[in-house]
Amino acid sequence: MTSRRPSGRTRAILTGVLGIVALMAVWELYKWLAPDGGVTVGGATVLPRASDTAMPHLWEMAERAGQPVNRSSSAVPLWRAVLEAGAFSFRVAAIGWLVGVVVGFLLAIVMQRFRTARSAVLPWVVLSQTVPLIALAPLVKGWGNKLEFGSFQWEPWMSVAVIASYLAFFPVAVGVLRGLGSPEAVHLDLMRSFGIGWWRTLWRLRLPASVPYLLPALRLAAANAVVGAVVAEVSTGLKGGLGRMIIEFSQAGSSDPAKAWAPIFGAVLVGLVAAGVVALIGLTLRRYRYAEVS
Repeated sequence: MTSRRPSGRTRAILTGVLGIVALMAVWELYKWLAPDGGVTVGGATVLPRASDTAMPHLWEMAERAGQPVNRSSSAVPLWRAVLEAGAFSFRVAAIGWLVGVVVGFLLAIVMQRFRTARSAVLPWVVLSQTVPLIALAPLVKGWGNKLEFGSFQWEPWMSVAVIASYLAFFPVAVGVLRGLGSPEAVHLDLMRSFGIGWWRTLWRLRLPASVPYLLPALRLAAANAVVGAVVAEVSTGLKGGLGRMIIEFSQAGSSDPAKAWAPIFGAVLVGLVAAGVVALIGLTLRRYRYAEVS
């Protein structure tokens, strides 16, 4: 009899579950072994504090998630409030991700088509990621509030979406540019010998060849969009999302430390959902993923 080995998808799920269990074990093990004040070397704290205020037990956080978010008679459970805020942040991050993907694609196509554009634009694309996000978010909000296009009104969430797209476009632009240049010279020469133009070569050869580079870029762009949305919510003070919830709950961190960790885990969940959406996109492009690179 031959034993059936688990499929690649099953192994990936098992690995993910084991990773979560291992992380939980490391959390509790560190809390058990580390001193309450953390580990200090030469006056600098190199390892975090392990007190109940800084690191609640996992079962305490799970118990707090089922309790009302505050003492109001109409208060919803904490887990529901975090999910609603996470859904808001996810929608804004998704819009920013879509805008970033489109902008990154267009920039990559232009840079691949024109060598001069590549030499002129690519350094600025790289340089754009060195701007501090916390300083940029209030500027974007201020610029957006001054825009006037007839009856169009700039909404506060649009500034957050712009910041998310700002972080999302970079990996897409770089990844797609590398993918568009990945076809072998013999294949490009074959297209030229048949008199096929640049646009048809782009559609028939370069874009399919770029998929192994595109999917890792989309995953990184999704993670960047979630981070950008949460940080921009903190910087702009946008209500309704996880960023504002993190600020509000952190103010009660000393009296209710388990509550302060809830929106942080909510942001982790949003990131996992974003990665899952990109994985579903990858399933539709399975035939082109024969040589996916990381």
